[in-house]
Amino acid sequence: MERSLGETLALLPDRERKRMLRRLGEGARGLEHRWDLWARPGQRAPAGDWRVWLMLGGRGFGKTRAGAEWLRAQVEGRPGVQAALVGATYAEARAVMVEGESGLLAIAPPHARPVWEPSLRRLRWPGGGTAFVYSAAEPEALRGPQHHVAWADEIAKWKGGDAAWDNLAMGLRLGRLPRIVATTTPRPVPLVRRLVAMPGMVVTRGRTADNRANLADSFVATMDALYGGTRLGRQELDGELIEEIDGALWSRALIEACRRDVAVPAVRTVVAVDPPAGATATSDACGIVVATLGADGVAQVIADASVQGASPEGWAQAVADAAATHGADRVVAEANNGGAMVDSVLRAANRAMPVKLVHASRGKVARAEPVAALYEAGRAVHVGAFPRLEDELAGLLSGGAYVGPGRSPDRADALVWAMTELMLGRGGGAPGLRVL
Repeated sequence: MERSLGETLALLPDRERKRMLRRLGEGARGLEHRWDLWARPGQRAPAGDWRVWLMLGGRGFGKTRAGAEWLRAQVEGRPGVQAALVGATYAEARAVMVEGESGLLAIAPPHARPVWEPSLRRLRWPGGGTAFVYSAAEPEALRGPQHHVAWADEIAKWKGGDAAWDNLAMGLRLGRLPRIVATTTPRPVPLVRRLVAMPGMVVTRGRTADNRANLADSFVATMDALYGGTRLGRQELDGELIEEIDGALWSRALIEACRRDVAVPAVRTVVAVDPPAGATATSDACGIVVATLGADGVAQVIADASVQGASPEGWAQAVADAAATHGADRVVAEANNGGAMVDSVLRAANRAMPVKLVHASRGKVARAEPVAALYEAGRAVHVGAFPRLEDELAGLLSGGAYVGPGRSPDRADALVWAMTELMLGRGGGAPGLRVL
């Protein structure tokens, strides 16, 4: 990954960093205000004549610094330019955007430091432009003023955000190319969802870990250990916009509620397989999910070993490896597409592997409904996080549709077979299941 000058210096041992700064000597003066040298690629403004740049980033990514530096470049040394600074509240806008450690006062070079006039909610740059501070909680204050550029911060926190955004956008009518930069940790609130879907919108994303050079190692490690792969971690650290889908059999909240850090000792372990129809990079994945029945009577997903684009021999070996690694007492494989072939390749990978073939007589969603009920009842959990599998679960809708990633919920289907084997009638009594 391309690094900025700042990251390069930060990653050097102290002695080497000091030596490099000494070598720069007089040339080092003013470097701290050269954003073109310090910015990481993800913090730099996109090319082209865009009107709105939406930066979705995890906490600690450097969104505030990027927004402040972009705004500074628009007004510093440019007489007559009028800018808008909009935060969730006036207090937040002042504390973060103006007076914060990455705010406009802190990043300005001494010779171009703006004058802050809090009584007027105004910043004035010497020989340059002017910025006015607004609160998104007071959208009517944005009705009337005109601006060349605007920086909107943490828009996912704006109460009544649509009204504030609309008034801001309608007042952005000065100059040849009025522009807005919006910086936020993503949440699936109406305003963020609307902007992401807006034609011509430029959206960039960044992760907390992208700014590793400027964050404490212990912070990054702790955040990853506590939240890595979870919905909260993907949203707050990885900067992903994770939406709740109406009618989903598994809501994101349900998945989060059914999560354990440590597995209960197992009394049974199964590997479930949803074989693919093809073996190319664009073929459906081979869903391979490992689940156990804990001593407490709760089914536990402990691994997602799914593979993409593997040959029959390749995915069969992945199944055999998962079974050996986790000490599975049974492999359950869907055999709707070529049952004899599925049995043959699995046994070729490991003849000692106990294989059970099942045929689906109902659709994927119909088979999934009783398994989702297990989660609702607290009888099924995930040990750790499985983002790709959980995205598929969240895309299964009651009524039969699938709106998740990929063409087919292969990982989710394998999970359903595993849970069915462990919890819903081992002798084939589960709805839609016929044992061969």
